[in-house]
Amino acid sequence: MADRPGHTTGRGEAADGPAAGDGEAADRPGSTIRGDETADRPAAIRQVSRVVLLDPDDRILLLHGFEPDDPSDTWWFTPGGGVEGTETREAAARRELAEETGITDAVLGPVLWKRRCSFPFDGRRWDQDEWYYLGRTDRTATDMAGHTELERRSVSGLRWWTAEELSAAHETVYPTRLAELLRTLLDEGPPSAPVLLETERA
Repeated sequence: MADRPGHTTGRGEAADGPAAGDGEAADRPGSTIRGDETADRPAAIRQVSRVVLLDPDDRILLLHGFEPDDPSDTWWFTPGGGVEGTETREAAARRELAEETGITDAVLGPVLWKRRCSFPFDGRRWDQDEWYYLGRTDRTATDMAGHTELERRSVSGLRWWTAEELSAAHETVYPTRLAELLRTLLDEGPPSAPVLLETERA
């Protein structure tokens, strides 16, 4: 998971209650803890795939994350996480979506946006190169059973948001300008080529 830098705010409670146990997240932008990542020496830039998942009513699915050591530090973010082994970016997007939301039948479209970000999370610094895929699904029921240890102690739930709700939000949302980006996507359709978003460092 791990998805951090970026902002936009919004109202709303997580659809699912706090998950019990220890888990993995780092989504402030995307996540998977590697053994060579330390607080003072970040690993190489992490390749991350994310999914802008829309339901039949054009609502977007976001996860509600928080800093494990400070539950008051919260944000919303898109499903996704780091590429593992030799898997492709698209394969990583599908796997992470299934693990984090329980949704396995999503139809993936083109890469909408790309961004670089760097942020502190769970005692480490994360440097990430993120690709955001468009995803569509008819299923709105979610399942958090596949969350990793870090996610179980840093993700409190999921929620479907309308573009209007996202625009009126007063909570932190990643990536920055997600409400604006979503509105453009719904009004104009996917871009002809991935849009490069601002590099963010927290």
